[in-house]
Amino acid sequence: MRRDKRESFGSRRRGGWGMDLYRNRSEGWIGGVCSGLADHWGVATWMVRLAAIAMLLFTGSLAFWGYVVAWIVLSPRPTRLEREDSEVEMEYDEDRRSYRKRTVFHYPDAPGDRLGKAQQRLNEALGRVESMERYVTSRRYDLNREFSKL
Repeated sequence: MRRDKRESFGSRRRGGWGMDLYRNRSEGWIGGVCSGLADHWGVATWMVRLAAIAMLLFTGSLAFWGYVVAWIVLSPRPTRLEREDSEVEMEYDEDRRSYRKRTVFHYPDAPGDRLGKAQQRLNEALGRVESMERYVTSRRYDLNREFSKL
């Protein structure tokens, strides 16, 4: 018995596995798998195709069967009208300070790196506050304030 909370294979496939992962038939040569993976990873399509050919040369039939499985598992990219219904999982990107779609191979920074970035942002803010403080306590500020009263 399946629980109601779990999604079926077909619905997850149609939804791009929650990561906007689809085959791109419009730019694909055979099944659109390499083109879809290139769209998902944000790299040039030729790079993924080159990697697929290299894998085919080095692994033989394993790469071929991997391609066939990906062809079956990934659904075609939906049209714009169909896409509005699907939801894409989002995650927060600390470098850009905004949300982006969740990807397969994104590893977040180590906690030490994240603390370093936060410390750097705090130091930059402290520098701006010190700069404002120096200006407000300077004679130039008093002079500018007197001129603005005229």
